[in-house]
This record gives sequence, C-alpha cells and structure tokens, in this order.
Amino acid sequence: MADKPEQRGSLYVVATPIGHLGDLSARALETLKTVNVIAAEDTRVTRGLLAHFGIGTRLIAVHEHNERDAAQGIVKLLDGGQSVALVSDAGTPGVSDPGALVVRAVRAAGFDVIPIPGACALTAALSASGMGEHGFSFAGFLPARNSERAVRLKDLAARREAIVFYEAPHRIEETVEALRVAFGDAVPVLIAREVTKKFEQLHVAPLGEAATWLAADENHRRGEFVIVVENSSTGAQIEDKSAQTQALERTLAILCEELPLKQAVAIAVKLTGEKRNLVYERALALKNGRGEG
Repeated sequence: MADKPEQRGSLYVVATPIGHLGDLSARALETLKTVNVIAAEDTRVTRGLLAHFGIGTRLIAVHEHNERDAAQGIVKLLDGGQSVALVSDAGTPGVSDPGALVVRAVRAAGFDVIPIPGACALTAALSASGMGEHGFSFAGFLPARNSERAVRLKDLAARREAIVFYEAPHRIEETVEALRVAFGDAVPVLIAREVTKKFEQLHVAPLGEAATWLAADENHRRGEFVIVVENSSTGAQIEDKSAQTQALERTLAILCEELPLKQAVAIAVKLTGEKRNLVYERALALKNGRGEG
C-alpha cells in the first residue's frame, strides 16, 4: 500500500473513530498494523478498537498524567529506529485530548511527525451546522470556574464567526446558560450530541430556547457534546452595512468616477486591505447602479 509507514523512527498522529468504527480510514488501519508501538490515551479503550480489526501491535500508555515523561520515552523509541502511532480514545490526539506535548517533544528531537487524519467531532458538527462559511474559532472546553469562563466568553463574543465548543454531559446545562448570557437569546446554536454514534442527535435553536430543549428529555443531556454558536449572525453580521463596508463603498464610488474598474479595484484593495474578490463585487454593484443594502 502506497501510504503505509515505510520510514522508521517517525511518529504517526492517528485519528481514530469518535463513534462509528466505519470511520477508521484505510490509511489509519494500515498505520496501526505496521508501526512498532501504539501510544494510547487509554490502553483499554484502544485495545478494544485493535481487537475489532484484528491488530496486535504493542501498546503503551500516554495520558494527561504521564504525558511529559511518556514523551521522552517515545523519543527514545524513535531514536532506536522504531515507529510509533499516537492515538487518543477517540478523534485526533492533541485536539482537546493529550498528544500536543508528545508532538512538541518529538519535533524538538528532530524526528518526523506525520498526521493521519480522520474522524473529528469538531468538523463533523460544524459541517452539519451550516454556520461555518465565514470562518470559526475552536474554543474546546470552557473553564469550570465562573469568573474564568465569563472572561473567556467575553473574548469569544467579540468575534464575528462561528464558535465551536466541546462539553461533557454534567456541564451541558450550565454551559448553555452561560452562552445565552454571553451571546444573547436570539443567536442560533447547534447542540450536537453523540456525533456518529447510535444515539446521535443534532438540534438547532436560538440560544434562548436551548435550555428548554435540554430540559424536555433527559436523553437530550446525555453523551458527549459539540456546541456551535453562530456568532456571525449577531448585530455586526458580515453582510450588514458596517462602517467598514460603507467606507469601502465611498472609496469605490470616488475611484470608479475617475478610473477604469480594474484600476479602481486595485487601488481600493491597497487602501482598505479588503480581499480583491469582495472589492470587485462591490465595484461591479456600484457600477451597475445597485447597492448591497
């Protein structure tokens, strides 16, 4: 197989299924079969995955309590010519899971780090939300302390893009209420639970109604959660006539009166720092006598 690991002494960061075992890619499967060692967040969880696919690769434990020391052990394995696959219990190592310290240590020691992409709750929920076209920020798990969480949410609420969070079942109601306070009742939210699993459920509602949905059925509060807040739909929505947009249109109106369209667009891009495609579209709209309002 062309993509199977052939270089020894490399670390493979392997994404594993977040629920549905069919989401393990052929490349990930081949990697787990052919490396010398698999470094797992929880060896019991990974052993079950390997048994399902008939894989007998040796396992070692790398979790949040031993990651720093384990990273040095992995560097020694690589230095001895062995290849290592790094996995978490589900999804991609280093994304709200242990793994980042290992990757940094391996890179610092001069070894290759090779990503083997696959299932990810973040991208799965975002893709089904319809909220990510103007960009997004991944906030992971919010701080448990109210004061720290409020500061974090104040920063996130100032951004004009979708915000994605992870949350555990015992904190979902508290977190949704904190999001409502920070972003407002009218802002749409996707609550995705048990993504790719048997009881997967995705619900979209205004934040002001999300608590009612959670309270309506105890099953709505079970499982692992991904929350997507459509912050781009608040008062400073990207398509709205913001002061920046108005300034761009005034600039284009003056330039288009005196210069050819192409030249006017080029100068406006330099003056405003806006993307050329956006400036060109607005210039055409102005030239054709129609606004964007």
